[in-house]
Amino acid sequence: MQHNIPVDRLGPNGSAMASAVKSCVHCGFCLPACPTYQVLGQEMDSPRGRILLMKNVLEGTLSVQEAQPFVDRCLGCMACTTACPPDVPYGDLLILFRSYAENNRANGSILDTWLRQIVLEIMPYPARFRAAMLLGMFARSFKAVLPKKLATILDLLPSDVPTSNHIPDIIPAIGRKRARVALMQGCVQSVLAPAINEATVRVLSKNGVEVVIPRGQGCCGALTLHSGSLEKSRKLALRNLRVFPTDVDAVLTTAAGCGSGISEYEMLFNSTDDLTIARDFANRVQDVTVFLDELGLSHLPGPINLKKVAYHDACHLSHAQGVRDAPRRLMEQVPDVEVVNPSDGETCCGSAGIYNIEQPEIAEQLGARKAAKVIETGASVLVTTNIGCITQIESHLRVMNNKMPVMHVMEMLDNSYE
Repeated sequence: MQHNIPVDRLGPNGSAMASAVKSCVHCGFCLPACPTYQVLGQEMDSPRGRILLMKNVLEGTLSVQEAQPFVDRCLGCMACTTACPPDVPYGDLLILFRSYAENNRANGSILDTWLRQIVLEIMPYPARFRAAMLLGMFARSFKAVLPKKLATILDLLPSDVPTSNHIPDIIPAIGRKRARVALMQGCVQSVLAPAINEATVRVLSKNGVEVVIPRGQGCCGALTLHSGSLEKSRKLALRNLRVFPTDVDAVLTTAAGCGSGISEYEMLFNSTDDLTIARDFANRVQDVTVFLDELGLSHLPGPINLKKVAYHDACHLSHAQGVRDAPRRLMEQVPDVEVVNPSDGETCCGSAGIYNIEQPEIAEQLGARKAAKVIETGASVLVTTNIGCITQIESHLRVMNNKMPVMHVMEMLDNSYE
């Protein structure tokens, strides 16, 4: 796409944004892949339309305020990148443009602005998030009189705060040690579903992997990064760069959103003194399903009381990181289990970081559609690889009075070892 973007006036990210815009050939393959285009049916709510809007803003022919509602409605699910023939780096463009526009947020309501800041100051910090969850459970009694976006947050909360069992700093391998890894516990996941990390260390240990839990670790910065808050994301990321060891075979994540965010560290730290260490760290990070699939299971799973299991591709694993087969191969090693795919497997469930908080109406439509497709499979359990997806789909299944369990791949494997 031809452009007249004044790159020199846009700072260190100007060239990257202009290059992304130029790579778009306006073919339209992204339109049917885009969840918001499917729901809203408007060109400006498609990746192609948003690229044109961002181009116009960067050229100075359109204000940030005019383009912002359409850009804000983007899930950042990266389904468009899977469908894109010229491989437009849409994810980089979206993040960098959101950062560019962050200081010009003038058309949002006071509630929206306040809610956005509160969420980004709470969710990346487990202690704050746990306290906010307790407050939210109390506030459920007043849900009927709360604004829609606040009520939506309460709907996503579990019925109680899960109990977290202490995980030692080092979990030794059982039998012959085949590898040594460091595990990222995740900010939101460690509070909403601590059982995922507990299951993960048991499965890894069972398969000859020594697991290190670095103390002092925190949020990887993915939540704030995907919202365009680059400076805050760098500060969060630097904390982990300092505390994670280098004498491990890999750094593992169990949340697709974290892995996706970390894969953007080279862009995040571009033109900074920490670029090399950030790039090296990102290159050592793997999703736990990829690591375990490549290593191979030394201890084969046993049978579980499940016959048909549905697998949901988390967007930030399948689209953003290109990982689709590894989780399925692990699940298929559980005896007598049929792994099935919902019919709209490539479509986002509507979670997308804090999207289901900021854009509840669209997120509700996507969540309800995803839950219906999962039910159609006839499976007895849904398995996925991202805490946001687990929370979003489970909440919509419950609205439909469906009690289907929703779990992480590592929880399924852990159950097979019991």
